[in-house]
Amino acid sequence: MTIILGCHVEPTDPVTDAIARGAQLAQITLGDPQRWTDPVVAYPGGAAALRDAAAAAGIALVVHSAYLINVVSTNNRVRVPSRNLLQKTLLTAAEIGAIGVVVHGGHVSSADEVEVGYDNWFKVADRLELPVPMFIENTAGGANAMARTLAGWQRLWTSVSAARGAAQVGVCLDTCHAFTAGLDLATVVASLTAITGRIDLVHANDSRDPADTGADRHANLGAGKIPAGAIAAVVREADVPTVIETPGGVEQQTADLRWLRAALD
Repeated sequence: MTIILGCHVEPTDPVTDAIARGAQLAQITLGDPQRWTDPVVAYPGGAAALRDAAAAAGIALVVHSAYLINVVSTNNRVRVPSRNLLQKTLLTAAEIGAIGVVVHGGHVSSADEVEVGYDNWFKVADRLELPVPMFIENTAGGANAMARTLAGWQRLWTSVSAARGAAQVGVCLDTCHAFTAGLDLATVVASLTAITGRIDLVHANDSRDPADTGADRHANLGAGKIPAGAIAAVVREADVPTVIETPGGVEQQTADLRWLRAALD
C-alpha cells in the first residue's frame, strides 16, 4: 500500500518545506486563516509558479480554507462573507493545481434550528462554483456542529447530495476530531463511508485530550491520548492522501511522518 503522506506547512515555499520533511504533499492556507482577507498566493511568482514547481517536484497541494469560515451560520455578517471567501479560495486553489479545499463543517448557535445549518450547506454545494473538490472536515466539539456526530453527517450528506455540485463535495476525516467527538476510530472509516460513499483526505493527528471531550488540540503522533495503532489503522483503511497537522517545525513533523510510515509498515 502506497499512501501519499504530507504536512501542513507555511505557504511561502510549500514545495521546499514538503521536501525537507520527506513529504509528498503540502497543505497550505492562502493568506491569514484568522482574517477575512482575500486568498493570496505567497509563493514567488504567484499561482502559476507554485503549480509548476509542485508538479515538477511531484508534490501534491491541498488548501485549507480560513478558520473563520462558517457557511452555515444564521448571522448574515458571518455566513455571507464565509461563502464569498470560500468561493474565492476554491478558485485560487484551482489556479495552483490543488487537489481540493478543506473547509470546516461549521455550526449554528444554540438558539437556531439545526436544520437551517443543513439547508445552508445545500445552498453552498448548489450555488458555488467548484473547480476543485471541497472536502468537508469533521468537527471535534459543539452541540450544534453540522459534522460532529454520525447522525449529523447523515443529515449533512442528505442535504449536499441533492445539490448541483454534489459530485465535487468530499470528506476530510480528522483523527483527533473524531476521537474527541466520541467516535470510535476502529469503525469510523467504515461508518462514515457508509454514509457518504467516500473519504477523500485524512488529517492524521494525535490528541492532547481524552476521548469524547470535544477538545481540538492536536498532539504529535504517539505523544497524545489516542491508543497506539489507532491513527495508522484509520490511515490504512481510508487509503487516501493523508496530512499531518501536528505541532512543531521541520524536525517534529519529519519525526511524525517517520512514525506514521513505520506504523503503516
